[in-house]
Amino acid sequence: MRVHNFQRRLQTFTPHRHTLPTPAYSKEIAYKAMIRFLTIINLGHTRLFRAMLSFAVLLIVLAAGVSAQQPDDVVRTDTSLVQLNVGVVDRQGHAITSLSRNDFTVYEDGVLRPIAVFEPTESPFSLVMLLDMSGSTINFRQQIQQSALRFLDALAPDDRVAVVEFNGKGVKSLLGFGTDRRRTAYAITLATGAGTTPLYDALNYSLEELGREGKRRKAVVVLTDGIDTKVQNADRAIVQKAAENEVSTAIKPEANSQLNSVLNDADRQGVAIFPLALPSGDPKHLPMPDPQIIAMYTAARTRLELLANRTGGQLHEVRRLDELAKIYPIIAAEMRSLYTIAYRPQNPGAHDGKWREIRIEVAPAELVARTKPGYYAR
Repeated sequence: MRVHNFQRRLQTFTPHRHTLPTPAYSKEIAYKAMIRFLTIINLGHTRLFRAMLSFAVLLIVLAAGVSAQQPDDVVRTDTSLVQLNVGVVDRQGHAITSLSRNDFTVYEDGVLRPIAVFEPTESPFSLVMLLDMSGSTINFRQQIQQSALRFLDALAPDDRVAVVEFNGKGVKSLLGFGTDRRRTAYAITLATGAGTTPLYDALNYSLEELGREGKRRKAVVVLTDGIDTKVQNADRAIVQKAAENEVSTAIKPEANSQLNSVLNDADRQGVAIFPLALPSGDPKHLPMPDPQIIAMYTAARTRLELLANRTGGQLHEVRRLDELAKIYPIIAAEMRSLYTIAYRPQNPGAHDGKWREIRIEVAPAELVARTKPGYYAR
């Protein structure tokens, strides 16, 4: 009986489209909940009804106060700080997770910068699980969902997880941020769809949602073949105009405006992006080796690499579907081995669009630190 009741409770939350506002709680939600609750009461019990009505009104007032305080919680991130996700390994490639602030030195364009914020590896994350539910993934949904469920088991209890899907109907939130793994697991089982692939719209939406998570560490784990439909249409127009001997180099993946919009927002928030690149988007294993198609798929895979490298994340190429169950826990371990460091640039107001090179040194010297190579000051 308890299991059935729990399943019914899980089904009470309603997934919402990204075009709708997504407040954590509001007067309107409280009001509607009150109305639904009061309609089941026997209105003949007047004294009981009045007492419960007074209590419900009090709840609405409290909810309004919480809602009014939410904007103050959102504006905590100091956007003038440059935030880095830093992984440290020894010469054998083993993660080192016991370092302190004094073990790190940060340089921007060769100039030493003092560390303003330091978060150790055990600090919790706010994480978006972003699932590609377009037509290209329709034949292996079961593997995707089972692997995503295993990923939940590898996360820390305080990590806040949201689940978002994207497909031909757009971007859809299946569950907002929370630590209830049972609700998150149920949301993953709801993921479905077909059609086109709005990958960069989904990434932008995920970053908007993470922007409401305040000063927590942040990450996006995105399972996709990387073939965004709008971007691919633009790439196709480029290769169709190119001379035959220039097709392979005609597309400049790093120049795409949608990619750079995502990278700029991720830079501002310090979000690490971990793409899991599905084999259906691998340019080395296409059924038809047409030069134009190879060029488009190669550009798409290069953009996934840029998403990872420029944000301090890691690209994982899924060569076989049975590898998915192993890769998700690896990503969880990578996240758990990241330090988060923030520093103030030498000229925080200089938004000149120029590249700023970042270098991190760590003591002892035999250790190797990995983070994003730099950022554009926009």
